[in-house]
Amino acid sequence: MTRVAGIDCGTNSIRLLVADIDIERGVLTDLDRRMEVVRLGQGVDRTGRIAPEALERTLDAARRYAAICADLGVERIRFVATSASRDAENRQDFVDGVRDALGVEPEVIGGEEEAALSFRGATRVLGAQHAGPFLVVDLGGGSTELVLGMATPQAAYSMDVGCVRMTERHLVSDPPTPDEIAATHADVAAALDAAAQVVPLGRATTLVGLAGTVTTVTAHVLGLAAYDPARIDGAVQPIDAVLAACDDLLGRTHAERAALGFMHPGRVDVIGGGALVWHDVVARVREAVAAAGGELTEVVTSEHDILDGIAWSAAAR
Repeated sequence: MTRVAGIDCGTNSIRLLVADIDIERGVLTDLDRRMEVVRLGQGVDRTGRIAPEALERTLDAARRYAAICADLGVERIRFVATSASRDAENRQDFVDGVRDALGVEPEVIGGEEEAALSFRGATRVLGAQHAGPFLVVDLGGGSTELVLGMATPQAAYSMDVGCVRMTERHLVSDPPTPDEIAATHADVAAALDAAAQVVPLGRATTLVGLAGTVTTVTAHVLGLAAYDPARIDGAVQPIDAVLAACDDLLGRTHAERAALGFMHPGRVDVIGGGALVWHDVVARVREAVAAAGGELTEVVTSEHDILDGIAWSAAAR
């Protein structure tokens, strides 16, 4: 048994998982799983740099996570940073700050490794419950990863579309205007066109959605009064219900979104952008499966994602 910590630092949030992992038995036991919205990617799409205040919010959270790891006697820590850190000219400031806070070197990973870690985290839990091939979609703040495979990834692609990036680039009105929505759809369509050249979307038997946008949309479909991971994890939902929930969240004002009991305050302003991306991904995959002679009627949501993949990889090291 190895006690590890996985830290996933994305464009919108930074998350921690402390777990005991038994590699031989293939068992991961949560000890602490938490998330803070720090919006590291604030303005990165426009400026190409991490804003000083965003960096400080993130490093504050990293210092809190370091204290938790020390209290729980963590043996190994792996800190993974994704889209915002990849894109920023001043990412060395981020790397140096994290090293000072945690005593470990943060890894700014590429989209392909991000996709592989997400696939590993999700399919270790879902693989015995659903039929493959699996198309795992990790919808983040700055990028969205699509990875197809059975026990291991067979094809993967990282799209530079995410809830924060699309909101900052296009969806600036409250609620978004038709022109803003059309421009966002065009960006996502172009990204999916490129993704489909690498990942054969039509081969998917089970479509699995990961991360905060997807779990929030799932909570909306379920009509939850408050966010409930136990009900969201593993939820299987009709595609038409998912698409309708995405459209509803996109069209709401910030105040209307904030009034939803399951909505995290840090997602209020960006959930519309994320919901639009998820809508278009789900619709495109359904079309691709139909064109290949199959039928896709449902979507699976997983609370197990890249964070679990990071923890597994830390234990394997």
